[in-house]
Amino acid sequence: MPRRSALARSAHLRSVKRIAILASGSGSNAQRLIEHFQRSSVADVVLVAGDRPEAGVFTRAWELGVPSYRFTPAQLRDGTVLRELQALRVDLVVLAGFLRLVPADLVRAFPGRIVNIHPALLPRHGGQGMWGHHVHAAVLAAGDRESGITIHRVNERYDEGEHLFQARCPVLPDDSPETLALRVLALEHAHYPRVVEQLVMAIGL
Repeated sequence: MPRRSALARSAHLRSVKRIAILASGSGSNAQRLIEHFQRSSVADVVLVAGDRPEAGVFTRAWELGVPSYRFTPAQLRDGTVLRELQALRVDLVVLAGFLRLVPADLVRAFPGRIVNIHPALLPRHGGQGMWGHHVHAAVLAAGDRESGITIHRVNERYDEGEHLFQARCPVLPDDSPETLALRVLALEHAHYPRVVEQLVMAIGL
């Protein structure tokens, strides 16, 4: 009986998938993902990595006991980051406020297994430079009556990967970029961990 229990535990550990988060900012979405998967039986967050040494996401990762890795833009381009992810046997890469374009070699190494969240209803208000308050200001300038989030797979171009999920919220007449941002962030926190977990199970990693 002890041997069977040990084998069962070993099989469970092999079945738990390994997630790496790439982030550039304060890391509130990263924190929600880590906390979600600390309670999940399907995946663990094994690394938080980013390109800005001063980013708040590293403090959040440390407080939650997740290893972190700081890299330079050159290391992202030259394959160093890819090799780090491969060495850790990462199954899924999740972008959480990561502002750089993912290199083609990294996209090819994780086909269909890199996911991002965008704070608007793509294909509107996407592309290079469209992040954070820039997105919300563009929504207001366009006179849109609603905004929201888009969770999508990542390809070699900004915000053009396959859409996996969208959620909507109203744009109010007296909104500023800051008030709209709060409403959109609430959607991100509510939906991103759940959709990532569904993706892990759906693609049979």
